[in-house]
Amino acid sequence: MTAHARLAARIEDCWATLQADPSAPVDAEAVEEALALLDRGEVRVAEPDPSADGGWHVHAWVKEAVLLAFRSRGVETTEVGPFEYRDKLPLKRGYEAAGVRVVPPATVRYGAYVSPGVVLMPSYVNVGAWVGPGTMVDTWATVGSCAQIGADVHLAGGVGIGGVLEPPQAAPVIVEDGAFVGSRCIVVEGVRVGRRAVLGAGVVLTGNTPVIDVTGDEPIEHRGLVPEGAIVVPGSRQRDFPAGRFGLPCGLVIGYRTEATDDKVRLNALLREHGSAMQ
Repeated sequence: MTAHARLAARIEDCWATLQADPSAPVDAEAVEEALALLDRGEVRVAEPDPSADGGWHVHAWVKEAVLLAFRSRGVETTEVGPFEYRDKLPLKRGYEAAGVRVVPPATVRYGAYVSPGVVLMPSYVNVGAWVGPGTMVDTWATVGSCAQIGADVHLAGGVGIGGVLEPPQAAPVIVEDGAFVGSRCIVVEGVRVGRRAVLGAGVVLTGNTPVIDVTGDEPIEHRGLVPEGAIVVPGSRQRDFPAGRFGLPCGLVIGYRTEATDDKVRLNALLREHGSAMQ
């Protein structure tokens, strides 16, 4: 059994014991080891796995460790210049050695991993998150707990990537390599944004929001998934209610990325044809 497998077993045993007896002690040593591995990027909440459902495997024990940390750790006060924080987790440190650019007052919580080449504008990254190399987290964007953000992703200004901590086996929000998420988009409830997909400004996706491909003769509907390379704009779909007919939000796939549309100017032009933009 590997060291990680032994640690996973300890966390799972602790979690199961506490479900049966909430007054049982937490295996704080195992929890702290798991958090340190998360912080260094040596374990992840979820990782690509072609054999798994949806192409990703969720490590529930890692989420359990994060949740257990909130029981085992006490609240501490931290001072950073004129700022004072009071939390159960400290702020992440060591950006110079990690090769990460951090623009004040960007904040990353301990237990999140930020890869070399990442640029953090004034933004927030929560515990358990993983941010891939070369990614830009733009101004006032938030990366929620356990979210998995791939390499060379751009999260534009004000993007809200939701956190998914409970239940531990639930998939986090996943934004795969090369995707662009436009300004003020909201992606929550374990939605997966496929490789090189583009979300126009203001797209809101929950696990139950229809993502409808309207590029062919008949609509094709997805839920919880933005297909690889899809270009998505905000839309609405009419639905009948007792009080009348109203529109419910959806995402509309209006095209797919090609070499001809890959540069930002052409992508913006295509999105604006449908009343949207990247940022």
